[in-house]
Formats: sequence, structure tokens, C-alpha cells
Amino acid sequence: MCSNTVAFEGKSETIDKIQQLFIAMAEKEKEEQMGQLPDFTTIYNGYFFDIYYNEGDTGIFQYQTRWSPNLEILEQIAQYYKVDFVLDYEEMGNLVYGRADYKNGELTDIYLEDEDFEAYQFDEETDTYHFEGKTYDSDCEILEIVLERKIKKGTI
Repeated sequence: MCSNTVAFEGKSETIDKIQQLFIAMAEKEKEEQMGQLPDFTTIYNGYFFDIYYNEGDTGIFQYQTRWSPNLEILEQIAQYYKVDFVLDYEEMGNLVYGRADYKNGELTDIYLEDEDFEAYQFDEETDTYHFEGKTYDSDCEILEIVLERKIKKGTI
């Protein structure tokens, strides 16, 4: 499953409506035990699973999708409500890791590619990762460094 964190940006009244949409989808998912889509969508893949939000974090949601992020559905939500969003996503089993930014009707998706994952090594003996002469306990920090560099080169 692909882990996603989306943050919607727009007028507070509109973000409240999106909050209600996600709360309703989360409740319906619990009842039906199946992934959810907004009622107004015209795309029927990219279901939301395990929808979660922190109390008090309006417009920010975590959820799962199958294999990759559901960018088309998020674009439809953004167009429907006339808002922007930033999505961070990862599915390490398929080497999917990136950030998508939707602003003023334009989507920019910057993600790591095979050569980015090959830029560091795992040492089984020490259970550590090596990247640019430094040692890390986890590859999370390395992936974030590489993605941030790509974002700075890109337009996000």
C-alpha cells in the first residue's frame, strides 16, 4: 500500500467542506470495510483506505492507496472545491517516493527514480545506510534529502 499525506490549501470555509468529505468517507469506510471515493468523482480507481486525520488538523489527511498515489482523484477534489494541495507519498516496496503540488490548476509531481535509490548503500553487517560519506540508521533521512534536492531543482 502507498502511504499518503495530503494538505489542502484554500479558504477556511472550503477546507471545512473538504474536512467533512474526508470524515464522511472515513466513517463509511469503517461501516463498509472497503475503500472510498468522493460521490462526485468520475474516476473509479485510486480508492482511499485507512483514512486518518489528527483532531485539530483541518484539511490534512493521511490515508493508503494501492501501489501508487491517487493524484487524479485529488485533482478532481481540488477542482471541485477550487483549492490547492500538497501530497507526500511513499510505497517503498515499489520504490515510489515523492511529492505532488497542485497550485492554480497545475500539478507538479516530483519523485525519486531508480538512480536516486541507487545513490546510497545498505550495510547488512552494521545495519546502517551509507550516503555521501555519512552513515545513517535509516534510509528515511536520505530519501528526504534526495527528494528535497530534486524539489529545489524543480518547480515546487
